Amino acid sequence: MNIKSLLLGSAAALVAVTGAHAADAVVVAEPEAVEYVRVCDAYGKGFFYIPGTETCLKIGGYLRADVKGGDDVYKGGHVNQGSDPDGDGTYYMRTRATVRFDARSETELGTLRSYIETRFQYTNGSNATELPQAYIELGGFRIGVSDAIFGSWTGAAGKVINDDVINYQSGVSNQVSYTFNAGNGFSAIIAAEQGRVQGASYFDNDYRIDSYMPHVLVGAKFEQSWGAISGVAGYDSKVEEFGGKLRLDVKFTDTVSAFVMGGYQSNYDDAAFGARNWYGTWEGDWAIWGGLSAKVSSKATVNAQVAYESEGTWAATGNLAYELVPGFTITPEVSYTKFDGARKDYSISKGGNDDAWGGMIRFQRNF
Repeated sequence: MNIKSLLLGSAAALVAVTGAHAADAVVVAEPEAVEYVRVCDAYGKGFFYIPGTETCLKIGGYLRADVKGGDDVYKGGHVNQGSDPDGDGTYYMRTRATVRFDARSETELGTLRSYIETRFQYTNGSNATELPQAYIELGGFRIGVSDAIFGSWTGAAGKVINDDVINYQSGVSNQVSYTFNAGNGFSAIIAAEQGRVQGASYFDNDYRIDSYMPHVLVGAKFEQSWGAISGVAGYDSKVEEFGGKLRLDVKFTDTVSAFVMGGYQSNYDDAAFGARNWYGTWEGDWAIWGGLSAKVSSKATVNAQVAYESEGTWAATGNLAYELVPGFTITPEVSYTKFDGARKDYSISKGGNDDAWGGMIRFQRNF
């Protein structure tokens, strides 16, 4: 009995001690709070809040491959000419990757925005890296590098790829601008630009300012459901000349739209090749552009454009943009240029033609 009592007592004591230790060891930790990425719908699709902040960020871009053949519709020689107008008898190919970062937040002075676009491309065996867009905006104020306002304010000419065979824009530039938006469809802009070394038709010029006086611009725009009217004027402080454009956009239906745009520059006849107007990018006193876009199915859009400059050159381009699957578009395009005036003289002297047929196809994946 003594042995049995001893065993039972020892077992009870062991269970009690074990239970006490087990109770002390089991501690359930509180889960840490996890902050998931929140959708920001204040600025449109694709924005999300940067965790821990009230700043909304959108990341996007595209991957593109262009393949060209035939003639160079800009210069009349072979499409892959490089520095040789006769070319090397093969196709031209460029692969480009573009990534965009758009960060926005609200402040007592309006929307604070920073926008960055990086571009990496490989063209005919040569790498290049560019920063075509990088600027800060607060309310209507902007400072940084972006598309030159002479082209961007009225918009790209048409929805064709080779839309600037007869050029309507000045490239990109460091700039400072202020845009006033009245809220009823009317807006206006005033700006100053630094300029850049830029190809103009068939030669390069240094358009950068060489004093403390910048190139200056003013513009106005009125947009409604039927379309828009816009205009811009610029003064080149380096050569002391003017350029201006007016544009009319019309939306005939939800699927058909058209535009016409005219440009004028001062004193073209007296401009030497090394002293061209930053805001006169075509050949001659004036130029005109017109185009049409029609969505012919849920996946296909037909685009066409015709342009003429007063020195006598014609340019026409047409394409079919086909969205094979969402986010992936294939665009075959054909362009024709009939050269005249200074551009014809240049083309013939370099072994080119007085007219040119060129074709290309673009594969683009947007994200």
